[in-house]
Amino acid sequence: MGKVIAIANQKGGVGKTTTTINLAASLAALEFRTLIVDADPQANSTSGLGYNPKEIENSIYECMIEDIRTRDAIIQTDFPNLDLLPSHIDLVGAEIEMINLKNREEKMKEALYDVKEEYDFVIIDCSPSLGLITINSLTAADSVIIPVQCEYFALEGLGKLLNTIKIIQSRLNTSLAIEGILLTMYDLRVRLSNQVVGEVTAHFQQMVFNTIIPRNIRLSESPSFGLPVLAQDADSKGAISYLNLAREILAKNGRLPQDQTV
Repeated sequence: MGKVIAIANQKGGVGKTTTTINLAASLAALEFRTLIVDADPQANSTSGLGYNPKEIENSIYECMIEDIRTRDAIIQTDFPNLDLLPSHIDLVGAEIEMINLKNREEKMKEALYDVKEEYDFVIIDCSPSLGLITINSLTAADSVIIPVQCEYFALEGLGKLLNTIKIIQSRLNTSLAIEGILLTMYDLRVRLSNQVVGEVTAHFQQMVFNTIIPRNIRLSESPSFGLPVLAQDADSKGAISYLNLAREILAKNGRLPQDQTV
């Protein structure tokens, strides 16, 4: 049964969607069957893979609210080993619609239950909030990756997210683990980036991934082409960094030798 990893941080602009698409594509390129679940009403993972959210017939919304079979909503992308469970703007209303539902925090877990066994990894792109959809994502997940940008206020709100994770661990998902904290948007030339790396690493130590994601023009451009960066420029620093992250996660989960790197 596939491992479910949520990419979460209530701060916007920290690289959640970029990480979701490119980590998933890297795992797929390493021949692991991977599913992206777009759990953000903005549907950026959906559009970032070349699909128009307005033309999506069935999405994660229908799976959670209308009991549509999840298999009927999954799209096979053009990227080998990579599938997508898309999102739609209707997901905005899901939190209100779920308020009176029984086990409302477990709707995504129920939706993913029958398809997890078909994948090695399921990567959930969470919305930039700590609302009911994000709680659903964390309840459905085995672990969570927290992207933190190497910029001012990097740690702002991180304590609140960690507290939310603790609450979910104690009440809804006792097996939820922190896969790691991922430093993103790193610029070697900027002193502040180096200060943030030092501060986060000193504070969280072993929780921080060794891989750091740099600022990279190819990472910024690839969503406009509807492609993972690997499909646009496999030799770019961004593509190599996400391949390294995928290998680090595989090694951590006993799927790859620790010394095997790109």
